[in-house]
Amino acid sequence: MLAHGDRSWRGRLRAREASERRSLPRGRLVEFVRLIFVTLFAAAGTTVAARVSVSPSQTLAYVVLGTSTGFVLGGVLGRQTATAVRSMEEELRKVPAAEIVAGVGGLIAGLAVAALLSVPVFRLPALVAWTSVAFTYVTLAFAGFRIGRTKHEELFGLIGLKPRAAGAPEKIFVVDTSALIDGRILDLVATGFLSGDLLLHTAVLRELQTIADSSDPRRRARGRRGLDAVGELRHAATVEVHLIEDDGAGSDVDAVLVRVARERGASLVTTDHNLSKVAEAVGVPVPRLNDLAAAFRLPIGVGDEIQVRLVKQGREAGQAVGYLDDGTMVVVEAAGERIGSDTPIVVRNVIKTATGRMVFANLQ
Repeated sequence: MLAHGDRSWRGRLRAREASERRSLPRGRLVEFVRLIFVTLFAAAGTTVAARVSVSPSQTLAYVVLGTSTGFVLGGVLGRQTATAVRSMEEELRKVPAAEIVAGVGGLIAGLAVAALLSVPVFRLPALVAWTSVAFTYVTLAFAGFRIGRTKHEELFGLIGLKPRAAGAPEKIFVVDTSALIDGRILDLVATGFLSGDLLLHTAVLRELQTIADSSDPRRRARGRRGLDAVGELRHAATVEVHLIEDDGAGSDVDAVLVRVARERGASLVTTDHNLSKVAEAVGVPVPRLNDLAAAFRLPIGVGDEIQVRLVKQGREAGQAVGYLDDGTMVVVEAAGERIGSDTPIVVRNVIKTATGRMVFANLQ
């Protein structure tokens, strides 16, 4: 009980230290914004006092009023600014560096095009001209950023660079609800076949929660198994799980996952046959779990009659050992006299070991 309380206390202490580290830069940003507003409003109070030609005491009152107003407004806007900066930072952490660089390049290109298009617009009346110019700059800058981010691989390819060399993760996977419920994704991660960044959309979590809250016991068990898989993936050493959410969360979950995988250059991990066909149709790679399991399935089963060459004695008396073409060890009972010959056998059992699989058989 004491050890558990000690671990709990240490966990709370680490969480508090992490919270303090995050809040320190945020507090500095709030104070910086507040300082700017205090300075501006104090200067505004001095200017107003000079315009109305008041006494020194009244001038001081104007300055104090301006400073107080700047202090309050600066605190409010400073906290909002810090929240916006923090949200932007968390969002940028989920985006590969190559996409950010290509997006900034597209933004600059959009601003350059907007500058060229704005030259003849200034011949219009001032109100119309400035409104049109502002609209042009905002629209083309946003469009340039989106195009650059979406086409980052092609843009880097035009100058002979590979996006992944610019700091993007080697492997990115978008995980589907069916893959989490299936559970075999945990085995792939544990064995190292699946590594890199796993993108988990909040729509998938909501779908799993809906299934877990179902009145059907079987359906509820499947949903809980999927939620447990999410928890285990977050603690896996070979993958890093990123929770993502975008403006398409309200539409069909499958369509959202395909779009996210296509935009981020990721593969879609799913056991849904129809979804995999749709993803492949739009150019999204799909590592099928079913095909992978079939590829590693042993080609023989219990009751199969095969022929194997026995090469040595086994551990127990009378046993003989042979090997299949793929290297699988075969232990045959009461076959010590058949060593050195090709012997027909009947498979009795197939077991998994730390080094692969082992077959036990009897003479035919």
